[in-house]
Amino acid sequence: MKTTTSQHLLNIQAVTLSPEEPYTWSSGMKSPIYCDNRLIIAYPEIRKQVAGELAALIQNHYPEADLIAGTATAGIPHAAFVAEQTNLPMCYVRSSAKAHGKAKQIEGLTEKSKKAVVVEDLISTGKSSIQSVLALREAGIEVLGVVAIFSYGLKKADDALGELDIPFQTVTNFSTLIEEAQESGKISEQGLSLLKDWQQDPEHWGAASFSK
Repeated sequence: MKTTTSQHLLNIQAVTLSPEEPYTWSSGMKSPIYCDNRLIIAYPEIRKQVAGELAALIQNHYPEADLIAGTATAGIPHAAFVAEQTNLPMCYVRSSAKAHGKAKQIEGLTEKSKKAVVVEDLISTGKSSIQSVLALREAGIEVLGVVAIFSYGLKKADDALGELDIPFQTVTNFSTLIEEAQESGKISEQGLSLLKDWQQDPEHWGAASFSK
């Protein structure tokens, strides 16, 4: 049986689960899950599988795309792999314009490119996806949608992307991953419950669960 992307992410610890001893995100929020999809690039067969699945999402949902746009920095290598598989031009989008040189925010953009798909490694709150989409729109590019390797499945991201009419698809997601983690014995029933509670109310979960 083919190993799923969720299983790969767990096996190489690109996604780690620690419901009893949660991580602290840069925002200060406590989380029982941490995702670092940069690790994928160290595994040729896994990155090839992931790129193929991202390319399939694009071909199925956005067949008219003529540009692959990666988000800096974690989305760049995956966008490059996808651009190679789909034989499409690629650009990447910084979070803000450079303060020197030609002061570009988007690198690799050509006048021939008109319809882009943004490639992300991860969707958490949706902030980086939105920044990239808005920058591309400002440059006159129609953004068809966003594809990502993994999503935490947070309502905050769904609402933020939906408000700006940005459709998105992911190779795998939080719900699928924690189910596979339980099936493989990587988390307990109690851990699974904590993870589900976090997804429902991530901003207050840490205070409610670990205030003592």
